[in-house]
Amino acid sequence: MIKIVIADDHTIMREGLKRILDGAPDIDIVGEAIDGFEVLNHIRQGGFDLLLLDLSMPGRSGIELIRQIRSEAPKLAILILTMHEEEQYAVRAIRAGAQGYLTKESAGTQLLGAIRRVAAGRPYISTEVAEQLALNIMLPNESLLHKQLSDREFEVFSLLVAGKSITEIANGLHLSVKTVSTHKTRIMQKMGMNSLSEMVQYAVAHRLLSPFKT
Repeated sequence: MIKIVIADDHTIMREGLKRILDGAPDIDIVGEAIDGFEVLNHIRQGGFDLLLLDLSMPGRSGIELIRQIRSEAPKLAILILTMHEEEQYAVRAIRAGAQGYLTKESAGTQLLGAIRRVAAGRPYISTEVAEQLALNIMLPNESLLHKQLSDREFEVFSLLVAGKSITEIANGLHLSVKTVSTHKTRIMQKMGMNSLSEMVQYAVAHRLLSPFKT
């Protein structure tokens, strides 16, 4: 039996995941978490095999949370379930310690297989993510400007080039507007750019954002 904790701050999403998993005889949902603090409480209490984790939640979240979980529970399987489709999010999550990465759009058809694979100690990633991981090994970090960004900065960068306003990003990441503005300034400094237009052009050129994505 695979014992699972679901971590997502949206009630509708958690209920939907439970409906998908209810019919699986080898999967048992033993807990839920709505923010990073509850996730860490579950980690410290133990008693489960796999964490199904959303990247964006109140409190501690994202890549930082994955790293903390990995430091406190090295053997716990972590499967990321997120709205972010860009491969670079997956690459950073995998490098931080997650074993699998799945978008919410794919959950209906792929979730059970992904859980069983990750719980068995095997990675679950797409071909595109595997290619990005290979490129990260083959290309030096300094050759790509976005690799100089911290995980949080990259998250803000991706949302900016996707057309999100600073206020929308602040609300989505549960940060202050001032903090997001500071991240934007640092991003532009690190990448040597002077405008959002330059950032968007770079993102499209490096396949960090589809030019047709809405």
